[in-house]
Amino acid sequence: MAAFSPAPEAPSSPSSSPWLAIVGIGEDGRAGLSPAAAAALDTAEMVWGGRRHLALAAPLRAETRAWPSPIDAAYPEILARRGRPTCILATGDPFHYGIGAEIARLVPPGEFRAYPQPSAFSLACARLGWSLPDCACLTLHGRALPLILPHLQPGARLLVLSWDGTTPARVAALLTAGGFGRSRLIVLEAMGGPRERVRGATAERFDLAGIDPLNTLAVAVEADPGARVLALSPGLPDALFENDGQLTKAEIRAVTLAALAPRRGGRLWDVGGGAGSVAIEWMLRHPAMRAVAVEARAERAARIQRNADDFGVPGLDVVEGTAPEALAGLAPPDAVFIGGGVSDPGVIAAACAALRPGGRCVANAVTLEGEASLLAAFRERGGALRRLAISRADPVGGMHGWRSAMPVTQWVWTCS
Repeated sequence: MAAFSPAPEAPSSPSSSPWLAIVGIGEDGRAGLSPAAAAALDTAEMVWGGRRHLALAAPLRAETRAWPSPIDAAYPEILARRGRPTCILATGDPFHYGIGAEIARLVPPGEFRAYPQPSAFSLACARLGWSLPDCACLTLHGRALPLILPHLQPGARLLVLSWDGTTPARVAALLTAGGFGRSRLIVLEAMGGPRERVRGATAERFDLAGIDPLNTLAVAVEADPGARVLALSPGLPDALFENDGQLTKAEIRAVTLAALAPRRGGRLWDVGGGAGSVAIEWMLRHPAMRAVAVEARAERAARIQRNADDFGVPGLDVVEGTAPEALAGLAPPDAVFIGGGVSDPGVIAAACAALRPGGRCVANAVTLEGEASLLAAFRERGGALRRLAISRADPVGGMHGWRSAMPVTQWVWTCS
């Protein structure tokens, strides 16, 4: 949804008492409403909802409004009714991937009453006998399909709100391509109403047709040998990333992520993104993480976006440009990683100046010029400086010996 900023809050009287009702409605329509929800619906002067919601709630005494596109175009008219009985209809639980949280950003909780019904996730668990706390609850409604990828762990159970009737087949194809073809997919259609239907198939043999657009997909994940399972620890294997050699290697990447100290909802600038590996692993730490990768070369910027899609973090923002100029206008970061261009004039200064208080800058260098820049930053700003060296056993004739990778100098600084 696009953001809508309401006008300054109106005086507390008379709008401080509840005037807005948010009513969850299921496929059983009015029959499933509680007496309180039905009363809120019947006493409203105006009712907003999707065309399906309005049909389920019929007959209605109030004036009705179907949601426009985009939906937030309706918000000014709803807010203009402050103090007058108004109702918004939503599917099931309005606060579980529904409109409730969006409305609550605009209307103080003391001014509305919500009447939720079981969410699609609760209904699905009731049908399948699954424990809701043990399931990952996701939505692909208006969102990119690869978002499901980080959740594909052996034995996981996923509940997914579909975009339409084609979503289950698309998910099945995605799972099969990633080595999860034996996973069991259960499609639960129009739950709670007369059209309800529950069907299942494995991902690799998925052949269900005529799926209702209103469906929830349950997935019991089963990984084939060699499946692309993303480890839950940082430092994913280098081979998983498409790259041209410009890649922060796995061992160094793990140490770098630890130095960046990701926290829920944090925003990272990955400057000199290369393959985007650090930004991608930052976003994999939690669904609320945000990152922007800044890369000067067009082919690498395109590669970062492909990697982001392959790892299930399509929300990674890729900016093609050269730092520090490309950093201007970006949302302030909670952390900055400089993996390329560390010796370019002004890059370190611009990154440090942009950080929020308490934010961390981590910069890696393998060249003498880059190391000199980090030494200068250390002398000027303080922080911590360390040398990271990795050796790997490689064949030497018929035997093995240690082959050292280029040492990495790492500078870590916290904004006060």
